[in-house]
Amino acid sequence: MINQSMAALGNNRSTIRELFEYGNSRAAVVGRENVFDFSIGNPNVPAPDAVRRAILEETAGDPVALHGYTSAQGAADVRRTLADDLNRRFGTDYTGDCLYLTAGAAAALSCAFQAIACPGDEFIVMAPYFPEYKMFIESGAGAKCVVVPPSVQDFQIDFDALAQALHARTKAVVINSPNNPSGAVYSEQTIRRLAGLLAEKEEQYGHPIYLVSDEPYREIIYDGIEAPFVPRYYENTIVCYSYSKSLSLPGERIGYVLVPPQAADSVDLYAAVCGAGRALGYVCAPSLFQRVAARCAGQTSDITVYQTNRDLLYNGLTEMGYRCVKPQGAFYLFPQTLEPDDRAFCERAKKYDLLVVPGTDFGAPGHMRISYCVQTETIRRALPLFKKLAEEYGCK
Repeated sequence: MINQSMAALGNNRSTIRELFEYGNSRAAVVGRENVFDFSIGNPNVPAPDAVRRAILEETAGDPVALHGYTSAQGAADVRRTLADDLNRRFGTDYTGDCLYLTAGAAAALSCAFQAIACPGDEFIVMAPYFPEYKMFIESGAGAKCVVVPPSVQDFQIDFDALAQALHARTKAVVINSPNNPSGAVYSEQTIRRLAGLLAEKEEQYGHPIYLVSDEPYREIIYDGIEAPFVPRYYENTIVCYSYSKSLSLPGERIGYVLVPPQAADSVDLYAAVCGAGRALGYVCAPSLFQRVAARCAGQTSDITVYQTNRDLLYNGLTEMGYRCVKPQGAFYLFPQTLEPDDRAFCERAKKYDLLVVPGTDFGAPGHMRISYCVQTETIRRALPLFKKLAEEYGCK
């Protein structure tokens, strides 16, 4: 028998995929340069030079050793190096046995969710959220996904709504900062308040509530802002990380799950992550890029292009009458659409070959996500089209 729920997921094409296919079809008609595809979060700055050097040096070695299996959770020396880097940067005391290397953040999240989920558990996510969370939680881990509505004024946490969502069946809360799609960075005040609320609820319900911190954009932050390192504020934190964005390596699929020793039942939790990786088929992350990640730990691609794009796009759109919270990190803008029906607005934008994603897909109707990890000239050429679109709605 075919698993019908899996078949349904396979047939349910995402908006982003549909926009990608639409963009290809339009490019054949008007030319690729005249299709302004802001739908995909694909880093467009080169990887640091250290990545190229690491690849060349590693591939000059023994090919059998380089391309062979590592241990299931990742090569021990790589995990130790990555742990040392975290300790240096955040003042922690991790060992390599706190890390499970994965094929990107999606694998890290899937392993973490499945490791902690039991029948009847609920996972809380804060809108706007990465759409795959719901699939990873419900179809992957067999738990219930509970969505907390967004605080659209600043995209910090709506703590009143979160407090109402928390109850005895809550196993975990999922956060993503810097955030996809809003670009918001949770402040230290937000993280402290979140930690205090979860600790209070843990005591009330008599069991741990894990905080799963999804952090692929950790290093992509602007204006001198710092993103709090969440495990320093809340012990029962599990970190899911990817080098896709920081090193501009999305196609190489390398990341990790971090299980801090301070987390409740950390030994069993780490074993459960390893077991989930085995059950899901996420064992032995790509061996070459394990070693590249270790060689380049703590480095980041040049994000000044993203900041230039952010400023150009944010200033341009707000001058036209679009309303938007200025992003502090990641490479997305999340303006309000100029009509309540965000899907209708994004469909109308296609008239100008502007491809943007409706906020409904992220649990925040009435918004659109614009990925600005594109050439700066693309934004310059697109701004007059956004202005024409705004003028259709009476903005001058």
